[in-house]
Amino acid sequence: MKNMDNPENLAQCPFRGTRVGGAIGTSPQIDDWWPNRLQVELLHQEHPASNPLSDVNYKEAFNKIDLQELKKEIKALLVDSKDWWPADYNNYGPQMIRMAWHSAGTYRIADGRGGAGQAMQRFAPLNSWWDNGNIDKSRRLIWPIKQKYGASLSWADLIVLTGNCALEIMNFPTFGFGGGRRDAWEPDRSTYWGPEFWNGKPFKESNVGEYYDGHPEEMVTQTLRWKGEPSDPNRDLENPLAATHQALIYVNPEGPGGNGEPLDSAKAIRESFKRMAMNDEETVALIAGGHAFGKSHGMVSAEEIGPAPEAAPLEAMGMGWQNPKGTGFGKYTMTNGIEGSWTPDPTNWDNNYLINLFKFEWKKTESPAGAIQWTPVDPNAPKTPDAHEEGKMNDLMMMTSDIALKQDPAYREVCEKFLNDFDYFTDAFAKAWYKLTHRDMGPKDRYLGPEVPEEDLIWQDPVPKREGELIGEADIAGLKQSILDTDLSVSALVSAAWSSAAIYRHSDKRGGANGARIALEPQNNWDLNRPEELNKVLHSLKTIKEDFNGKQSGNKKVSLADLVVLGGCVAIEKAAKDAGFNVNVPFTPGRTDATQEQTDVESFDWLKPVSDGFKNYHNDKVGYHIPPERIFLDRAQLLTLSAPEWTVLTGGLRVLDQNFDHSKHGVFTNRPGTLTNDFFKVLLSMDYEWVPQDDKKMLFNIKDRETGNTRFTATRCDLIFGSNAQLRNIAEVYGAEDGKERFVKDFVKAWDKVMMLDRYDVKDE
Repeated sequence: MKNMDNPENLAQCPFRGTRVGGAIGTSPQIDDWWPNRLQVELLHQEHPASNPLSDVNYKEAFNKIDLQELKKEIKALLVDSKDWWPADYNNYGPQMIRMAWHSAGTYRIADGRGGAGQAMQRFAPLNSWWDNGNIDKSRRLIWPIKQKYGASLSWADLIVLTGNCALEIMNFPTFGFGGGRRDAWEPDRSTYWGPEFWNGKPFKESNVGEYYDGHPEEMVTQTLRWKGEPSDPNRDLENPLAATHQALIYVNPEGPGGNGEPLDSAKAIRESFKRMAMNDEETVALIAGGHAFGKSHGMVSAEEIGPAPEAAPLEAMGMGWQNPKGTGFGKYTMTNGIEGSWTPDPTNWDNNYLINLFKFEWKKTESPAGAIQWTPVDPNAPKTPDAHEEGKMNDLMMMTSDIALKQDPAYREVCEKFLNDFDYFTDAFAKAWYKLTHRDMGPKDRYLGPEVPEEDLIWQDPVPKREGELIGEADIAGLKQSILDTDLSVSALVSAAWSSAAIYRHSDKRGGANGARIALEPQNNWDLNRPEELNKVLHSLKTIKEDFNGKQSGNKKVSLADLVVLGGCVAIEKAAKDAGFNVNVPFTPGRTDATQEQTDVESFDWLKPVSDGFKNYHNDKVGYHIPPERIFLDRAQLLTLSAPEWTVLTGGLRVLDQNFDHSKHGVFTNRPGTLTNDFFKVLLSMDYEWVPQDDKKMLFNIKDRETGNTRFTATRCDLIFGSNAQLRNIAEVYGAEDGKERFVKDFVKAWDKVMMLDRYDVKDE
C-alpha cells in the first residue's frame, strides 16, 4: 500500500484539481488565478441539496420534545465522567458553559454575523480556532443526546441548552431558553473573520513567520491590515470585526498580544464586547459570572500540541489538538495555556470570584505552558482543589483580563455593585447570558419551547402584538385607492417601502418593515433614506391610517407599517401598468407599529449600511476600504437573495429612480418611474462605451460610440452586472426582447420576498 503522506505517491484527482490524499493541498483554483473576481456564488450557499433534513418541519419536531425530560438527560450526562475525556471536578458543566459561550460569542453587531444560530462551531474555520481548543471533545460528549433526539433537536439548540443545564446543575438560576435554531450543513465561506494567517496555534509575535509559510511579502501585506501590532493597546479593530484578532472569540486573556498589561486589556475588552453588543455591566457580568465556574488549562506547551481538527490525520476522526504528554487529558490538558481555577468552589454559583479578585493583591506568574497569569501575593489566600487529584490543593488563578476588571475605573464600579448585591449580580449575569446565547435569533416569534420568558427585552427589537381583526381584501382595495389619490410619486412610495424593509439582515434576523421603525429614530433620519421625502410620505400615510381607523366601528385597524409596504405595492403596480403589464403585487397585512421606547437607538443604528448598492450609496468616510460592489454582494446575501433576485431587483430599482441622492447614476431610462427593462438594455448594448470619470474608477460616463456624447452615468454597483460573467448572463435574460414580462414578474416576486423577510409571525422560518 502506498504511503498517502508521500507527495511522490499522489495522483492528481480530476475533481477541482485536488490530489488524491488531498491533505497535501490543492492546485491553484479559480480564486487563485483571479483574486479580484466577485464571488457571486456566495449567494448560493446552504443549497437544499446539502441538507439531509430538508423534509423536516423543525418547529413541529422540536415542540414535540418533552423539554424537562431532555434537560434531565443532559444534566445526568454532565456528571457522568468518561475515561476518554475525564471531567474536571467530575462535572462537565464548566466545559459545556465554554462550549455554549464560544458558539454564541462569535456574534458581532456590525453585520449580525456569527452567533450560535446555526452551530457553525462544527465547521472550519471556527471548529479549528485555537480559542476553541478541545471544544470538539465537548460536542462528542453530548453526541448520545443528539443521537437519541436526531432531527428533532438541532446541534445549535443542543449546544445552548447544554450550557443552560450546566449552569443549573451548579445552582445558577437561568433566565430562560428559546429553541428554534436550525443547523447549517456546510461551512460558511463568506464571513470575514480577520486578516491574520493562522495554523491552529495561538498567535504570538515571536512566531509570526509561521503564519505566512515563508512568504514575507504576504506578512507585510497582512501586517498593514492589522492597523497596528497585536500588542498595541491602541490598535484599531478592523470594521466589522469584534475579536481582537482572528482565531479568538473575544480578547487575548494575557492582554493585547500577550503583553500582560491589565489596563491595555480593559481597552481591548471594552471595544470587543461593545462590538458584540454588550455594555459595561453586561461585560462584567459575563466575565465574572463565567469565571465563577471551572478552570483554565495550560499544563503543556502549545508547540507540543497536535494540529487543529481540520488538519488532524484521518485516524483522529475529526478530533484535533492531540496532546502527547501523559494521558493527553485530565491533569495534562492544554487549551489556552493558562493553568488554574478562579475560585475555591469551581462547580458552584457564588460570588467568590469577585470577592477574591478584590480582597487580594495579585502578582504575575507563568503557567507550566509559559503563559502570563496571576496568583495571590498573600500565601494565606484560599486554595482551590485540584480538578483531578483528590486532596491536592492549588493556588487561585486570575488572567490579565480579570485583573483588568479591577484596575479599570468603570469596570471596577460595576464589580463593586455586584460585590455589594449578589442577587443583583445573579440577575445581571442571567440576563446577559440569555442575551449572549439568543442575540442572533431575531424576533421572539422564532423562539420555541416552554422556557421562553414573557418579558420583552429591548435588544430583541420588540413589536406590539397585533390586536383585532386583519384588514380584508375590500379594505386593502380602499386603502390602495386612498394612496393613489395622494400626490405621492412612484419613486417616493417605493423608496419608503424599500427603505423600511431592506435593512433586514438574515444574519441576526434584525431589521425589516414590521414595527414601522422607519418613522422612528434613528432610521427615520438616515441620509440614505431620503428623509425629507420620506417624512412627506409618512405624513400622508399617517393621515390615511387615522382616517381609516377612525371610521371603523369594530376592532379592525391598519398599521403604519402595513401602509408603508402597501404604498410600495401600489407604486409598483402603477409602474408596471405604465410599462404595459397588469400585475398584482402580493401584500400580507398584520404588521404592527413599535414605539420609540421599544427601540434601542444605539443598537439599532448599527443596522445602517455604510454602503448600499441598491441605492448607489457609499459612505467613504466610514466604509470598508474595499470596492463597493463587494459590499453590495454582502448586502444581497444578508437579504438572502439569489443572483437572479439580486440582479432583477437592482435593474428594477434603478428605473424606479431609487438612488439615495436622486442622482441619475444607473438610471438608464428616459422614463423613470416606469417598470421597464431599460437598465439591462443599455447595460448590454455595444452602442455605448464605458469611460471612468477619474483614476479612482468609482463613477463612469456611458458614451455614445457614434457621437461621443455622454448619455448616462454609472457607478461600480451598476457596471458590475455587465462586467461579472455570472451576473451578465443573468442580465441578458432580462435584457432580451422576450425578457420584459419575465423581468416584471420576477421583480414583483423578489420584491415581495424582501417585504416578507421579517414576518416570522406568519412564516415558519
